[in-house]
Amino acid sequence: MAAPGGGAGGVDGEGDGAAALVAPATPPGRRAPGRPIRLGRISYANMAPVFFRVEASFEEVSGVPTELNRRLLAGELDTAPISSIAYARDAGSLLLLPRLCVSSQGAVDSIQLVSRLPLEQIRSVAVTPESATSVVLTRVLVPRATHVPLGEQADATLLIGDAALRSAFEDPTPHHDLGRLWLERTGLPMVFAVWAAPEPPHPGLGELESALVASLRAARAAPEALAFEAAARYGYPAGFLARYFEKLRYRFGERERTGLITFLELARDVGELDEVPELRFLDGGERG
Repeated sequence: MAAPGGGAGGVDGEGDGAAALVAPATPPGRRAPGRPIRLGRISYANMAPVFFRVEASFEEVSGVPTELNRRLLAGELDTAPISSIAYARDAGSLLLLPRLCVSSQGAVDSIQLVSRLPLEQIRSVAVTPESATSVVLTRVLVPRATHVPLGEQADATLLIGDAALRSAFEDPTPHHDLGRLWLERTGLPMVFAVWAAPEPPHPGLGELESALVASLRAARAAPEALAFEAAARYGYPAGFLARYFEKLRYRFGERERTGLITFLELARDVGELDEVPELRFLDGGERG
């Protein structure tokens, strides 16, 4: 909240990952077929490429990641990009869209641990309430640090999304990029968010996913237009956003799925997850 082998422009899945199951896309008779899909959108700049040119009918619902997590689980949304850890905690009632995620292969810019201390000396972190995955990733990467609410005194502050991007302009304090730290530790992409859907899924989700993938391709083909349109919406310089978008990955391929499972295993090891779930996909999850 932003794939090896495919470059920055890759958006299709690379194939089925480990422990993947496939569920039917359209269970009978549980949703009104004529109702528009209620699609969640993270209210950060990292969504600009996904929503660049979506040729589909849907009802957009915007919010921070933790809000979308709650609304999806409450049945108020048909699909949304939600925190990876939130998906894992309720994987028994959710399906994954097989071609989309939000990840990085290294530095991501929008998830930062801000501190004057070296990483190994940090013993407390003020954490944002907006993202469950980033909080758990901080616990994985800085396991000896206690967590306090944002605003309280601490050795470091966890910032995500647009707050992290703004901090890069305004705060000279050293920033530790969690995407970079994750890559240094594991050598894998870090999957911050996945597109999930409650069961039974809306019958139009497969077509909507294809429209989102097509929008991403259009965004990659027109980086200047994407950057200028996003600058007008989010208030950052177009050149800065163009560089930021190059660091984001949306393809949910084999390495991303491996990175996700690795993150969930480590989250379990630090007590943030009871068990690592099998990844269950909307019909078509094994497409390459």
